[in-house]
Amino acid sequence: MDILRMAVSATQRGKLIAAGYTSLSSLSSISPPVLARDLQIPESEASEILKAASQSVRLDNSNGCHAIIAGAQTAWDMLNEEDTSRCITTSCADLDNILGGGINCKEVTEIGGVPGIGKTQLGIQLAVNVQRPADYGGLGGKAIYIDTEGSFMVERALQIAEACVEDMLEYRGFLRKNFEPCHVSMQPKDFLANIFYFRICSYTEQLAVVNYLDKFISDHKDVKLVIIDSVTFHFRQDFDDMALRTRLLSGMALKLIKLAKKNSLAVRNLSPFAGCSLESGDDQVFKWFIPFIPCLR
Repeated sequence: MDILRMAVSATQRGKLIAAGYTSLSSLSSISPPVLARDLQIPESEASEILKAASQSVRLDNSNGCHAIIAGAQTAWDMLNEEDTSRCITTSCADLDNILGGGINCKEVTEIGGVPGIGKTQLGIQLAVNVQRPADYGGLGGKAIYIDTEGSFMVERALQIAEACVEDMLEYRGFLRKNFEPCHVSMQPKDFLANIFYFRICSYTEQLAVVNYLDKFISDHKDVKLVIIDSVTFHFRQDFDDMALRTRLLSGMALKLIKLAKKNSLAVRNLSPFAGCSLESGDDQVFKWFIPFIPCLR
């Protein structure tokens, strides 16, 4: 259960999120002195927060004690899900082959490389491609683009959208047996209208947006792709407490995994380094990690 439903003030909730306590389970083994130190609040206030968390856990258990059992799957069902899972094309045949057909749904994928190699461009490309119909390598859905570095270029997104329309027209014309004019219903402006953009300026904003994604996607059920460019940008500075940094990134990784599986969507993280930037204790955080990609210009 998320702490957003805890009976605490907005200020206290903000301090909890900023300190890395984003779920009730993260508060289950914390003592009042430790919580008071992490949140820089009086110990009595920390005790009240832990009491509210305990009450929320009891309420959640009484209302949904069978949730885990009801969510059980057989290995056969899991195999069938993998076989029927759809992919988003990257518009690069070699990269699609490496990824097993493209960017898979229900998974978190990290793509890393040195600055200037084309990671952001690939992110924009995917935000456009996810909107293509399934016959054209997409999912017919919308995209969320979380920009922590300010590198998203709307002019480039328009260029890619225009090229995407031309590509679909060419592909459709190739499949037709006659030479009648063919049309594609989506226009470049439609692609841009289906990209939800979040500009993030601090790690606390990033945590707040990640926590908000579940509600946002429940209101926009046609979202099929979440792009974070990049997840670690605001965590590479002003962090003397490495344990806190690890706890925040681990909690974020778990939330993204749960979000991808629950909503059958793809989550894609861009990383400036050739190594996994999220740690969750789960070896399935990233189904695929691409340490280097070609410049797609």
